[in-house]
Amino acid sequence: MGCAPSIHVSQNGLIYCRDSDESKSPHQTTTTSQGTATLHGLFIKTDAADSIPAVLAYQSRQPPPSGGPPRKERGDPGASDRGRTPHCCGIEVETQTSNASIKQASTEVQIGPMRLVQDPVQVLLVFAKEDNQSDGFWWACDRAGYRCNIAQTPESALECFFDKHQEIIVIDHRNSRYFDAEDICRSIRAAKPSEHTVILAVVPRTSADQEETSVLPLLNAGFNRQFMENSSITACYNELVQIEHGEVRSQFKLRACNAVFTALDHCQEAIEITSEDHVIQYVNSAFEQMMGYHKGELIGRELTELPKSDKNCIDLLDTINTFIKKGKEWQGVYYTRRKSGDSIQQHVKITPVVGQGGKIRHFVSLKRLHCANENNNQLYKSHRDEKYTGDNAQSESHSCKCKNSRKDSTDVKLITSQSSDGKKVNSASLQCSSMARIHSMTIEAPITKVINIINAAQENSAVTVAEALDRVVEILRTTELYSPQLGNKDEDPHTSDLVEGLMTDGLRRLSGNEYVFSKNVNLSHSHLSVPNTINDVPPCIAQLLDNEESWDFNIFELEAVTNKRPLVYLGLKVFARFGVCEFLNCSEATLQAWLQVIEANYHSSNSYHNSTHAADVLHATAFFLRKERVKGSLDHLDQVAALIAATIHDVDHPGRTNSFLCNAGSELAVLYNDTAVLESHHTALAFQLTTKDSKCNILKNIDRNHYWTLRQAIIDMVLATEMTKHFEHVNRFVNSINKPTASEDPSSHNDGSNCGRTANIKNFPDNQTLIKRMMIKCADVANPCRPLELCIEWAGRISEEYFAQTEEEKRKGLPVVMPVFDRNTCSIPKSQISFIDYFITDMFDAWDAFAHLPILMQHLANNYKHWKTLDELKCKSLRLPSENNN
Repeated sequence: MGCAPSIHVSQNGLIYCRDSDESKSPHQTTTTSQGTATLHGLFIKTDAADSIPAVLAYQSRQPPPSGGPPRKERGDPGASDRGRTPHCCGIEVETQTSNASIKQASTEVQIGPMRLVQDPVQVLLVFAKEDNQSDGFWWACDRAGYRCNIAQTPESALECFFDKHQEIIVIDHRNSRYFDAEDICRSIRAAKPSEHTVILAVVPRTSADQEETSVLPLLNAGFNRQFMENSSITACYNELVQIEHGEVRSQFKLRACNAVFTALDHCQEAIEITSEDHVIQYVNSAFEQMMGYHKGELIGRELTELPKSDKNCIDLLDTINTFIKKGKEWQGVYYTRRKSGDSIQQHVKITPVVGQGGKIRHFVSLKRLHCANENNNQLYKSHRDEKYTGDNAQSESHSCKCKNSRKDSTDVKLITSQSSDGKKVNSASLQCSSMARIHSMTIEAPITKVINIINAAQENSAVTVAEALDRVVEILRTTELYSPQLGNKDEDPHTSDLVEGLMTDGLRRLSGNEYVFSKNVNLSHSHLSVPNTINDVPPCIAQLLDNEESWDFNIFELEAVTNKRPLVYLGLKVFARFGVCEFLNCSEATLQAWLQVIEANYHSSNSYHNSTHAADVLHATAFFLRKERVKGSLDHLDQVAALIAATIHDVDHPGRTNSFLCNAGSELAVLYNDTAVLESHHTALAFQLTTKDSKCNILKNIDRNHYWTLRQAIIDMVLATEMTKHFEHVNRFVNSINKPTASEDPSSHNDGSNCGRTANIKNFPDNQTLIKRMMIKCADVANPCRPLELCIEWAGRISEEYFAQTEEEKRKGLPVVMPVFDRNTCSIPKSQISFIDYFITDMFDAWDAFAHLPILMQHLANNYKHWKTLDELKCKSLRLPSENNN
């Protein structure tokens, strides 16, 4: 004997029952207190529910024809039990068939780096009455495994949508007798959740002779698509599946963007997103706080409409635009103006976002206050104080006190804080959280990151590999990553002594050594006579200077006719050609006085490091600046800085190396802590000489910002001539300039095809710095690339200076830095070969690859061959015996 069915009446009059005895016939009439109803499967609709808006269950409907889901006979208890169950608020019934969980499981969707899980699609059918079309969509949902609801009235449709937020809504638009489909659509669209919903209008089929109506009224009402009446389950199924894989999936991805924007709004870095035309599309809260604007004042405006700071370089904006328009990321320091009118300095990173077809669609700017600007923190804090008052302000104050506790020498152990429940948190937990924040800070240098990667790789490596990686880490931890280690590779004492003498500070102090090297520098200008103007240059000097643009220019002839003072005359000619006076806004007389002051502080008693060497370096620098690749990569300020740096780069050189000064305990070595002693002295003295007297101060009339930029560029270039950093500068130049340029256009290697290849270099200040360093380094040691006669003269002069130093070291009992430079035993050809092999060849190969200098490379090859010949003949002199006899 079967159990009686359990009958329940819902609030809206829908009666449903579950028959525990599946053998019991479903075709029966049941009498209830609310009236008589015919039992259709599990659901019974009573007379009391006739006037109540409802969502009907389709379990009672005829199953689909063959080819659809398994046919369910009316009243089949088993089929009914696998079907729908009445849902929640009494106005709807949801279908979740037995096949649904199989057909439509959760789907993984990828959007950028995010991995999302999409639940089964939910569909709402809005049909005033049951017919074949509503049946078609119902069974299509069943086949696709969608969760389906059906509503008969506008009220029930809205209530169901607010409860479920369906992804797809199908509205019957075939006649307006029961409800206005467009009104329902507008009502749903008025709700914010509907922005991610696809609404489909079912329209009547048109006859063959009837013109198809426009879809625009439907789109204006809020519909996304129209569906021509077709009760075929396959047609309905195809339509829904296409919508799922198209609009629904796209809308699902868009919904995930809300999480991204939430993260951006809580990010501490100021973020700005613009279109490819630089129209502001988004700014986050940190941007509002930093700049003092509200979002509504910015979004939709072009960046050009906002006030600009006048503290940036004139062409900085053009530089940034040129760079990012090519899809390259730009970052650097930039001044901007807040709404209040204050200028603040920011560190900015602008990243182009490339869209479909490789076209740039957006620019994302990350901005944070630059620490160098002392007023930034005050401006930022004052704006925050404007926004937060009351309890928030007190909380900010308390936070600041905690942050400054170490400055106020507060005992950290005594600091406690109140948790949300009023309990005190001891200092140990604060310390743990502070340490966690410290470890999460991204302040690693690139070399630190490399070491960390290697350490991580060691964990899963074999013992032999781990030991090898230990050795790698040990090597990487040294500070001299670019300095070659000679070891036993080359047993030639000339090479070893030369390289060691030039690449180290030579600190081999002797116990009890009290020798102090010092020189009194005369800063007085009163002894200087007023120089001649460039138009009054003697004819013999003017005739020589006519050829100064040639690489083969003979600087020694100019030295002879100017009585060892060639720098003033060559400087006047070169500086005039590059418009230095116009850039510095100084008179020619001031420039002449400055050149004479600088040259007066070069030691004519030095055989090599005298004003002739300075003039030679100035000549080489000017020659390099005229090359198309170099000229196209540097702006006018860089050119002026390079010429000034070349002029002053060895001023007051004592004719001794840094190693000698450090070993001797000289005043300069003490002053500069044994680090880049001479190079630091050259720049410091040059600026002292320049600013001491207004008559020779060529920098007195330039803008303050230009002055500091120019000063830093000059100092950087002169410091680059220190040989201890030689390999570091060359390697950085090769990796940052040569390799990227070669990859852009490896076939191009001539002066006429370099415009495109130098565009990015000029837009990146770091690359300009590397070029300037390389340029002055090559100019400083260009002697082996000069014509043979000049090369031999320079080799003799530098050797004489090293001989004198070695003799003084022996005479005063100091460590001998370069023992091979003994006047009686030294082989000058061998020392030149070593110098070329270790310092010149690679550097000039890299410089030639960038600037295209065939004449220099030809001279270098010829000179190297000359020194090799002398070395093979065991000659210690500079020329072949036959040449000496002649």
